[in-house]
Amino acid sequence: MTYCLGVKINNGIVMISDSRTSAGVDNISTYSKMWRYGTPGQRQFILCSAGNLATTQSVIAAIERDMRVGAPCNLLTVTDLHEAANYIGYLNVESQKKNTGGGAVFETTFLLGGEILGTPPGLYMIYSQGNCIASSTQVPFLQIGEIKYGKPILDRVVQAGMSLEQAALCGLISMDATLKSNLTVGPPIELAVLEAGNLQPPRYQIFDEESPYMRNLRLSWNKLMQEAFLQLQPPGWS
Repeated sequence: MTYCLGVKINNGIVMISDSRTSAGVDNISTYSKMWRYGTPGQRQFILCSAGNLATTQSVIAAIERDMRVGAPCNLLTVTDLHEAANYIGYLNVESQKKNTGGGAVFETTFLLGGEILGTPPGLYMIYSQGNCIASSTQVPFLQIGEIKYGKPILDRVVQAGMSLEQAALCGLISMDATLKSNLTVGPPIELAVLEAGNLQPPRYQIFDEESPYMRNLRLSWNKLMQEAFLQLQPPGWS
């Protein structure tokens, strides 16, 4: 399984993904689920995936081929994020048909965040059927994969006016909650932060299984939650 998260706030976009592709008693493997493309000063994209690995690799290969050969429609020619999302959705559908014959087991879902010069930043979820939805002021984050464990803190904390650092921190806590509750999601954890209006490659960091930062974050968050719990008033009994 997978967990990927995108957060769009006023100051930019935060994207986070895990790297576990399979989990079992004797079969655990990793594969990056985050890709970054762009031209400094012109456009920047961050793409994350959840789903069938063969379909994902096919879509990524097609994206990179189209940019390399200068196809009429590619990430270097699209005019806005919605067009980029539709383009990736088309490649997703075609890859499922061509390489696997389709079916739910071969589906892949993508998150696309980015900005193109002259247009506002955007965050999109691209479904396996090829259609897409955008984040909004009411829903400033989008998730794919194993979403339920990391959603509560996002619902309570994420706001459009928060800083990129706060959004990244909230996203990492959301990821850690998922790691704690689901063994099919695992490190390394990839984090990319795209500052609105900057149009430079996103800040990028990877946290492996032995990351001191993630370990300290987990311990601090657990302690703070326990302290907050002990301050709550228990129910009265008649």
